[in-house]
Amino acid sequence: MRNVLKISAGVAALALAACGGSKTDGAEVAENNDAVAGAEQKIEQKSNAERKAEFEKIAAERLAASMKFLNEKSAQEGIAKTESGLLYEVLEEGPEDGISPISTDLVVVHYVGTLKDGVEFDSSRARGAAASFKLNQVIPGWTEGLQLMSEGDRFRFFVPPDLAYGETPRPGGAIGPNDALIFDVELLKVQNPERNLAASTAWLEDNAKKEGVQTTPSGLQYKVLSSGKDDGASPAATDTVKVHYAGTLTNGTKFDSSYDRGEPIEFPLNRVIAGWTEGVQLMNEGDKYQFFIPPDLGYGESGTPGGPIGPNEALVFEVELIEVK
Repeated sequence: MRNVLKISAGVAALALAACGGSKTDGAEVAENNDAVAGAEQKIEQKSNAERKAEFEKIAAERLAASMKFLNEKSAQEGIAKTESGLLYEVLEEGPEDGISPISTDLVVVHYVGTLKDGVEFDSSRARGAAASFKLNQVIPGWTEGLQLMSEGDRFRFFVPPDLAYGETPRPGGAIGPNDALIFDVELLKVQNPERNLAASTAWLEDNAKKEGVQTTPSGLQYKVLSSGKDDGASPAATDTVKVHYAGTLTNGTKFDSSYDRGEPIEFPLNRVIAGWTEGVQLMNEGDKYQFFIPPDLGYGESGTPGGPIGPNEALVFEVELIEVK
C-alpha cells in the first residue's frame, strides 16, 4: 500500500509540472503528500495494533495450553511440585556424599531441553560438551531446581512459563511466548571457591607425600617422568618454548591436550600461568615432567570463564619440553 500511495503522489506532481502548475498547485501537492504520509502512518499504526493483538492471542492460547499440560503432569505418579509451581521428577540419584549447590555456585551439567510436544530445542549432549554457569544467571526454574539436586543426580524439570522465558519468545523461534519447558538435567559438579580451595589444599598435601614428588618454595609440585639429553637447553622466563602437554583436573578429567590436537604448541614462557612459567624453567629440552599446580599459581578464584576449570582448582599437567627458541 505504501508504494502505491507514493507513486500516486509522484504522478500528480509530474502532471502539474507538465501543465505549468502555479505555486498554488504546488501547495496542493504538498498538502496531498502530507495527507498520504498521514494515511501511511495510520496504516502502520493499525498494522502494529493488529500484530499486538495477534501476539496477545497466541500468548494467551499458549499459556492456557502450558498450564493444562502442567496440571495434568502434576497429577502423575513420581512428579513433585514446589511452592513456585516448578515440577520435577527424580530420574537417578547420585552418591550420598554429593554436594548440593547454592544459588551463587558455579555448576557443571549435562542437559537436554524440549518443548511439551517433544521438540528438542537445546542439548549439551548433542554438542558433546557439558555446560558450566553460575546458578543465579539462568532462568528461575533452573536456579530453583538445581538446588534440589546433589552431584550425580539426574532430574527432569517441567518449568512453567513464569519460571522460564514468560511472554518473550527466544531467538530462532523454537521457544514461543508462554511455553512450558522440559529439561533433563544431570548435575556433574558443583564449584564453590571456598570448598574448592579446601579440597585443592587437601589434595596437594596428600600428593606431596607421594614418591618422586618435589615441592618448590612457591608451593609448585613436580615429578620428573623422563629426562632428555644432558646438554639440552633450559629456558629463561623470557624465552619462547615449544611443548607437548596434557592438562587434567585432580579427578582425572582432561580439559586440554596438545597431544589430542596432534601438534605441539609454542608460546613465550612469561605469558602463561605462573605454575608453567616457574615449572618449565626447571626443565631441559627433551625432559618430561608432571606438574601439580596450586590454585594461586593457576587460574585462582576466577577459574576459566564458563569452565572447565572451576574457582580455586588445583591442576595437573604433563609437559614435554621439545625446544627452547
